[in-house]
Amino acid sequence: MGKEVESESNLFGGWVGGGDFQFGGGLPGQRGRGGRPLLAPAVLAILLAACSAETPPPKQAETVVPVALAVAAPSGTDRALRVSGTVRLKRVAALSFNAPGRIDAIEVREGDMVRAGTVLARLDPTSLGAAAVSARAEAVRAEADYQRLAGLYAKGWVTAPRVETARAAAAAAQARVSQANFEVGLATIRAPTSGMVLRRLAEPGQIAQPGQTIVEIGEVTSGFMLDVPMADSDLSRLRVGQPADVRIAALGGAAIPATVAEIGARGAAGTGTFRVRLALAPVAGLRSGLVGEVALRLPGSSGATTVSLPATAVFSARADEGFVYAYDAATGRVRLRKVALGPLGDDYLVITAGVAPGDRIVTSGPDRLRDGMRVKVQPPVRG
Repeated sequence: MGKEVESESNLFGGWVGGGDFQFGGGLPGQRGRGGRPLLAPAVLAILLAACSAETPPPKQAETVVPVALAVAAPSGTDRALRVSGTVRLKRVAALSFNAPGRIDAIEVREGDMVRAGTVLARLDPTSLGAAAVSARAEAVRAEADYQRLAGLYAKGWVTAPRVETARAAAAAAQARVSQANFEVGLATIRAPTSGMVLRRLAEPGQIAQPGQTIVEIGEVTSGFMLDVPMADSDLSRLRVGQPADVRIAALGGAAIPATVAEIGARGAAGTGTFRVRLALAPVAGLRSGLVGEVALRLPGSSGATTVSLPATAVFSARADEGFVYAYDAATGRVRLRKVALGPLGDDYLVITAGVAPGDRIVTSGPDRLRDGMRVKVQPPVRG
């Protein structure tokens, strides 16, 4: 009989003439229908993956954020500083009594203009007058006692030490007379100079103590000053004679020429600020207590080049450090930078490190950005 050949083919293996050959056949002992061997699981997986390959998902478009930019400009040698202060007379005298006593009268009110020598206040003279009379009487008695003992000493009836004691007692009594007369004279407060009564700190009937301020008077002819507090960092760039402009809202806000007259040598205990006094040009309506604002031009710090940026460019500021986003024109992306902060102006910040003049810095919406993000530069808005 002829040999019957059965042929059956698959993709990667088959059965030829009933032989035992298989391409990548199944595991030993595994047979399919009719005793034919099965494909190996690994080959099956490859076949299934090749037949059922899926198309990868489309790549999402990169987010592009519109931003506004500012070019970092050199901060220059000067910067503006505005500080508020209080108008004061240059020379102010706090007047008081030298001795305790009951206040008999206060002859002036706050705001009064007075001439030099005008009586401002006086004590009840009863107590001081009695003390003066008593001192004079004691001086007369001590002098008489000394003269009597001096005569007896001349006759040899008393010793020299006793005479010396009497002479010392007479001198002490005379000194008490001088002191009593002095205190009687200071029982009346008189204006030391022509000026304005700034404060009245007591009332008739009160018991005044030595050194207690009763009336405060300012010398109008000395001129008016503006007292302002200054931080130590700004103080080092001030100089006496430096010009400035002062504006006082109560007088209409017109600029009043001023010059730095005094720079404090010691900081205030509570705030650490220093008092700076600016001499004001004579202007009608100036009064002690008015509030004014001074505009000063302070020379910048020497050394490394500093730049100024809009305050909106800096974020996450802490102490003297912060962050900005710098724009890279070549890639169209932004890069995060850490910067060192200098003085704060009206609407700008001085950057002392981290940004160079000419760098383009993002000024809008830094909270929407991250390092390396692509951005679209918005044209500047023209007013």
